Amino acid sequence: MISELVVDVQPKEVSIAVLEDKSLVELQREARNVSFSVGDIYLGKVKKIMPGLNAAFIDVGYKKDAFLHYLDLGPNFNTQQKFLKQALDEQKGEKKIPSISKMHILPEIEKEGSISDVLKVGQEVLVQIAKEPISTKGPRLTSELSFAGRYIVLIPFADKVSVSTKIKSNEERARLRQLIQSIKPKNFSVIVRTSSEGKRVAELDHELKTLVKRWEDNITKITKLKAPALIYEETARAVALLRDIFNPSFQNIYVNDAEVYNNIRDYVSLIAPGREEIVQRYTGELPIFDNFAITKQIKSLFGRTVTYKSGAYLIIEHTEAMHVIDVNSGNRSKGSDAQEKTAIDVNTAAADEIARQLRLRDMGGIIVIDFIDMTEAANRQKLFEHMTKAMSNDRAKHNILPLSKFGLMQITRQRVRPAMDVDTSESCPTCFGTGTIKPSILFTDSLEGKIDCLVNKHKVKKFALHIHPYVAAFIKSGIFPLDWKWKFKYSFGIKVIPNQSLSFLEYKFIDSDKNELDMMEEKEIK
Repeated sequence: MISELVVDVQPKEVSIAVLEDKSLVELQREARNVSFSVGDIYLGKVKKIMPGLNAAFIDVGYKKDAFLHYLDLGPNFNTQQKFLKQALDEQKGEKKIPSISKMHILPEIEKEGSISDVLKVGQEVLVQIAKEPISTKGPRLTSELSFAGRYIVLIPFADKVSVSTKIKSNEERARLRQLIQSIKPKNFSVIVRTSSEGKRVAELDHELKTLVKRWEDNITKITKLKAPALIYEETARAVALLRDIFNPSFQNIYVNDAEVYNNIRDYVSLIAPGREEIVQRYTGELPIFDNFAITKQIKSLFGRTVTYKSGAYLIIEHTEAMHVIDVNSGNRSKGSDAQEKTAIDVNTAAADEIARQLRLRDMGGIIVIDFIDMTEAANRQKLFEHMTKAMSNDRAKHNILPLSKFGLMQITRQRVRPAMDVDTSESCPTCFGTGTIKPSILFTDSLEGKIDCLVNKHKVKKFALHIHPYVAAFIKSGIFPLDWKWKFKYSFGIKVIPNQSLSFLEYKFIDSDKNELDMMEEKEIK
């Protein structure tokens, strides 16, 4: 399987697509002004204690207070509080910020303890975002801080070494445990990830030192800030995603922004020396998602109805409590005389598509799937095993139950971020839903009027006109195409770019800095 990463950086958001054999399997979109990201560390302040929930609400600067449960404090919360107190005393000029390696680890907090025994209103705490705000809920927090790398995870205020259970070889587990134990600093715990299997000591030691330095460089901010405040910001979304999914099968990483290109290239050179050449800067005229046929896949895969094989299709419904998926054979039954064979064929193909959809939409929580009924128990077991195999590449934690007697399969999948929801319907940009528009034959005349205004009134000589591919084909057709007439008449800096994300009579003017030009007559060009 060939895996590729395509990063589309726009002024307002960053979109990241993961392709496997040119097929879209993951899509992440994040606004560039988002304040919260999983992994960010904050100095927060306790706003409210909830003994009934055994939890507290923490002010970390979000409009809704974040949620911290007693079980998420971590066993070494007392040691962390001792460190924080000494660091805040240093802020007042009383002491220097302490070194974790020289600290005495305090006893662990009780597993069945009460939140009111360890926290009080107004107390300052170090917390990390475990789940981003979802719907009306604030962020979910943990006080067990961690810094994730490619091969290991570093956890301050503890002194243990854990090895991923996915590493099956006892000899390799013992080697990694002994190796990490010999190189890790005192009072730091290390979780050895599956990707570290077979790695040399030099690679693991380099990453360990990098993570320790990341902790030391950021924790000193405590002495200069007042709660609530951001202490450590997780790496850029593109780099964070790459960190989790990077493997030798990656052949290309395409990026359309110079800064993000340099960040990703630097990261790849760090974790896979010699492979940084797979990171390529995309400089084509077409939008990067159009160039790699991602826009078309997004429009076909994110609707309520998803067609997947021989006329069979899925109906996907999202509710507040769960996600419901209905499998339909469509006209597929015409291809086979045996009803049971048709059912197993359609259901097996549906399992593959559903596994893809769960990753693609990042659906979490409870997912209920209504497969086509099968009478034979062996076929139901076969479908369960096939779904388990299809979801084996899903990095999110999940649990799959066998089909119930009603033919329903239940899946729970880790929810860290809101499910990806892309509206694939298009509103008419001309009539705004009224049902009447100006004569479409005059559309190009209207465009020429906008170009005239840009060039002669606002003195913009170099820009790109993004329009629907059908309109672009019309403008570029003929012996004397319309776009060349515009270039001769107004400016040779005009480029006509087909853009699949636009509806039929929609258009955008983009300047040389990739900023959209506002063509409303009552506003000035930005």
